[in-house]
Amino acid sequence: MRQNPARRTALLDAAIEVLAREGSRGLTLRAVDTEAGVPGGTASNYFSNRAELLRQILTRTHERLTPDPTELASTMQAPPSHKLVVTLLHQLVGRMRADRSSHLAMLELRLEATRRPELQADLTRTFSAILEDNIGWHLDAGLPGDRTTVVLLYLAMLGLIVDDLTVPELLSPHPFDDLLTELVARTLPPAAP
Repeated sequence: MRQNPARRTALLDAAIEVLAREGSRGLTLRAVDTEAGVPGGTASNYFSNRAELLRQILTRTHERLTPDPTELASTMQAPPSHKLVVTLLHQLVGRMRADRSSHLAMLELRLEATRRPELQADLTRTFSAILEDNIGWHLDAGLPGDRTTVVLLYLAMLGLIVDDLTVPELLSPHPFDDLLTELVARTLPPAAP
């Protein structure tokens, strides 16, 4: 059967919404059809089974969360500095808040992977590649810090994002701008005088 790439993307976007809202147990091919507003059985024409759907959701969330190249190029015109890293982290949080569903879906995929070894392997490969890409990009851009610095920023931002998504009031007493500025100041090596 011939498949329409735009319809596949719409189905995956619907699946992300279902996964974010209903969790892994609510993610069925029928629920995806309903969310996408397509005839019953449409999703089963695009995804052979639920495991295939989960793999493709992983890919689609990565696509949705990747920064806009034009915006990133504009940001990167600033000289490499602590301030630029703070700006990049602010943009990351902005993307997370603008596409909350993709981040929640990623959290659900992480939880589902604890029960599905094949998904665990997919997540490990994908996240390892993303982390390595981020490390390479950070170093190639001449931003302050080394590989370990980028891993520490990744871990800190992951925790911040999880809390912002799941218990946002936890961090409300702490000014967000101050948190990011301090995170960078305490993680990156001191700025050159």
